[in-house]
Amino acid sequence: MKFNHTRLSLAVAASLLSSTAAIADDAIEVITVQGDFEAVNLQKSANSVSVLTDIEAQLRGAQNLEEIVAKIPNVNFSAGSQRARYYQIRGIGERSQFREPINPSVGVIIDDIDFTGIGGVASLFDVAQTEVFRGPQGTRFGANALAGLISIHTNEPTDEFEGAVKLTVGNFNSYGAGLVLSGPATDKVKYRIAAEHYNSDGFINNLHLNRDDTNDRDELSINAKLAIEASEHLTVDLTLVKFDFNNGYDAFSLDNNRNTYSDQPGFDDQDTTAFAAKFNYTGFDSVDVETIVTTADNEIGYGYDEDWAFVGFHPDGYSSTDHYFRDRDIDTAEVRTKSKTPTEIWGSPTDWIVGVYAKQDDETLLRQYTFLDSDFNSSFESDNIAAFFQIDSQLSEQLNLVIGARFEGRDADYINSDGFVDSNSEDMIGGKVVLSYALDTDSLIYGSINRGYKAGGFNTEGSLSDDLREFDAEFLWNYELGYKANLLDGDAYLRSALFFMDRTDVQVRTSQTNVRPDGSSEFISFLGNAASGKNYGIELEAGWQVTSSLELYTAMAWLETEFNNFINAAGDNLSGRDQAHAPNYQFSLGLNYQLNDHWLFNLSTEGRDSFLFSDSHNTQSDSVVLVNGSVSYQQDDWNVRLWVRNAFDRDYQTRGFFFGNDPRDGYTARSFNQLGEPAVFGVTVNYQF
Repeated sequence: MKFNHTRLSLAVAASLLSSTAAIADDAIEVITVQGDFEAVNLQKSANSVSVLTDIEAQLRGAQNLEEIVAKIPNVNFSAGSQRARYYQIRGIGERSQFREPINPSVGVIIDDIDFTGIGGVASLFDVAQTEVFRGPQGTRFGANALAGLISIHTNEPTDEFEGAVKLTVGNFNSYGAGLVLSGPATDKVKYRIAAEHYNSDGFINNLHLNRDDTNDRDELSINAKLAIEASEHLTVDLTLVKFDFNNGYDAFSLDNNRNTYSDQPGFDDQDTTAFAAKFNYTGFDSVDVETIVTTADNEIGYGYDEDWAFVGFHPDGYSSTDHYFRDRDIDTAEVRTKSKTPTEIWGSPTDWIVGVYAKQDDETLLRQYTFLDSDFNSSFESDNIAAFFQIDSQLSEQLNLVIGARFEGRDADYINSDGFVDSNSEDMIGGKVVLSYALDTDSLIYGSINRGYKAGGFNTEGSLSDDLREFDAEFLWNYELGYKANLLDGDAYLRSALFFMDRTDVQVRTSQTNVRPDGSSEFISFLGNAASGKNYGIELEAGWQVTSSLELYTAMAWLETEFNNFINAAGDNLSGRDQAHAPNYQFSLGLNYQLNDHWLFNLSTEGRDSFLFSDSHNTQSDSVVLVNGSVSYQQDDWNVRLWVRNAFDRDYQTRGFFFGNDPRDGYTARSFNQLGEPAVFGVTVNYQF
C-alpha cells in the first residue's frame, strides 16, 4: 500500500478507464475485470464494460457510487431517495419503489452479495474497483440484469501487514474517518478489516424548522475479510459486511430549489448485515469447483412529509406523512464447475463452465400512511432456480467463440392486508453468442448477440380489474459490435461499441382513473406489458498519455430510445416516445498533470442531455455540464488532496414528478424536481503504514 513515485503513478490510475493499466515502477499493470465467470484483461474482454478504480474515486472525493458513476457512458441514476438506489444503463432501469415489489433491470453486486434494488449503500471506501457491464448479462446474472450489472470489489487481504487511515472534512459540515488493517493472521489465514464513518448535514435548508440538517447523512460501512488456505487444494474466502445508514430525507421543495417547508422531515435508513463464503476446490484432475454462498438481512426505512409543508400551509390543516418499513432477506447459493484444461469441441480447444444457482428473496412491508384506516402490510416471497453453461472455443490463433445460456425458473407469492393474494411461476431463458477476432496483439474486434430477461410481477393498488393485476416477464435482445485497441506503442487506448437493443413485453408504468360510487376519483398507477421498444447507440472511451506528465481521457455516448405500440391506460398512443431517464448524449473529458513526484492536478468535466423523468408525463430535466477538479500533494506514506465536485455550483435535476401540491397556485399540476448535489468541496488526508 505504499505510494509509488513514478510518472503518473496516480494520474494514470485515476483516469476514466485508465488505458489498460496504471503505471507502477515503469511497468504496465493490466486492469483485470473480475465480475464475469473468469477474470479477463479489460482490453481483451469482448464485452462493453467499464472499470472505475479506487484512485479515481479518491480524486473525485467520491464517498458513494452515485458521485462518480456519471463518468461511465450511458449510465444514469434516479434519486427520490437520499442515496441513489436505482441505476439506468442504456436507458433501461427502474426509478423508485413504494408499495409494490419490483424487479430491477440493473443488478448490483458487492463482493458477491446481491444488493440489487437497494444499492444506496454503495460506499466506495476501500473499494478496489467498480465494474459496470452494459447490456444484458443473461448468462452471468439472469433475472435482474436485463440492462446490465454493477459489480463492486473491495480490496483483498494482503500477505504482509499494512494499514491506512483516511480523514475527510468538507463543506456542509461534512467529515469522515476510515481505518484499514490487513495482513497475515497465521501462515494459512490472511485478514482485512475496513471501517469508515461519514457524516454530513446535507444540502437542504428547512425554512420552517430553521434547520440545515434535515437531509443529513450518517453512514457507517464495515467490511471484514478472511482468506483461508484450508488445504493444498481448498481455499476459503469469507466476507462480512455491515452497513448502517441513518440518513435524513427532506428533499421535496415546492419551489424547486433546496429550500423546504416540511414540519415532519423524512428518513432514508438501511441497516444491513451480510455474509459471503466462497470455496474454491482444485483437487480434481479435470475440473475446478467454486461454490459461493451469501446471505443478507436488510432492514430498510423510507419516509417523507407528503404535503411537503407545515400545518397551516395547506387549507383545512391538511398534513400527511408516508412511511415504508421493509425487512428484506436475500439468500443465494451458486456452484460452478470449470474445466481445468481445454476440451476438444468442433476440433478447437474449448474451456467450459457449468453451474447451478438458487436465490430466495423474502420481503415484508409495513406502510404507515396518514390517510389509511389502518397500517398496510404485505409479504412477498420469490424463489429462483437457474442452470447455466458457457463454452469458450479458440477457433484459431486469432478467432474466439463464446456461447452461453441460462435457464431460470421463478416462483413468487404475494399477500397483503387489503386481501389481495396472488402467485405466479415463470420460466425464462437468456444467453449470448460472442465472436471476437484479434487483429494483432494490441487490437480486438467483436460481435455479440445477448438475450436478457426480467421477471414479471403483481399490481396491488386500488380497484384494478383482474386482467391488469399481473404483468409478465420482459425480454431483450442486444446486438453489438465492438472495437478495442492499444495505440501509439501503448500510450493511448480506444474502446468503442455500437449496439441495438430490441425490447419485447416492456414493463411500462401507466395509470388509470376510476370513479368511485360516491363520485370521487381513484387514481391508480400500475405496471403492464404495454409496449415493445428499441434502444440503440454508440459508446466510446479513449485516453492518451501525451507526455510522461500529461494524460488526457474521454468517454462519450449517444443513445436513442423509443417505445413502439405503446397505448397507455388512458388510450393515448405514445408510440415513438423516448424512454425515461435516457439522455441522448453523455460525455466526460479530463486531464491529469503530474508536475513532479509530489504534485498531481486533475481537471474533468462531464455533461448529459436532458431526459424525460417518467413514461407517464412529459416533464424533463435540463441538460447540464459539471466541472470537477483536485490538487494532490504526496510525500512518502501520506498525501493531502483538495477536491471539488460541481465547481460552478450548477443546478441539475435527478428526479422529477408532475402533479398539483401547492395551494399558492391552486394545486395546479406542474413539474416538481429533486436536485443533484451543489458545489461540494473538501480536503482528504490519507496515511498508509
